[in-house]
Amino acid sequence: MVTDRSGDTWRPLVAALANDRVREAFARLTLGASADDALDGLSPSRRRHVVETLQRAGLVTADLRADGSAFARVLAAAPPPPRPTGADRFLSSEGRLVRYPSHPDERRDLLEALAHRVFAPGEVIDEPELNDRLAALTDDIPALRRHLVDHEIVERTRSGSEYSLVAASPQS
Repeated sequence: MVTDRSGDTWRPLVAALANDRVREAFARLTLGASADDALDGLSPSRRRHVVETLQRAGLVTADLRADGSAFARVLAAAPPPPRPTGADRFLSSEGRLVRYPSHPDERRDLLEALAHRVFAPGEVIDEPELNDRLAALTDDIPALRRHLVDHEIVERTRSGSEYSLVAASPQS
């Protein structure tokens, strides 16, 4: 597989797969067709182009057999995605709650982060609005709402019909 100037080993591979004729030839080779059968119906110049593109991408061996290891090489060359830290460890990539941490301090940190996504400072909202906002974070709305209240991150008004963030106590 050829690496371009910037070190992007994935570019020739993606370029090859973006070309319908190259992709079709690679699929045929992958399914066991001979090179002649895989390239059947192409003009000599088109055949040359398809073969060169497959070779540049590392998708074929020297004898024009399919080589799917190019995908593994590209993945191995890519840096691993960053690992989530803090409260993000308990959220999906879409920001939805996946699980609650077992450690109490981590659970509180997660709940505080979620509460600050739902409420603006000083904002008071009714229960249906709170439920709508929590629905973006979890399928179990009552459980999350209860955790927020039980951990004294969110408070209910006396009537129980409205919610707001608990005011931070002043630092001594």
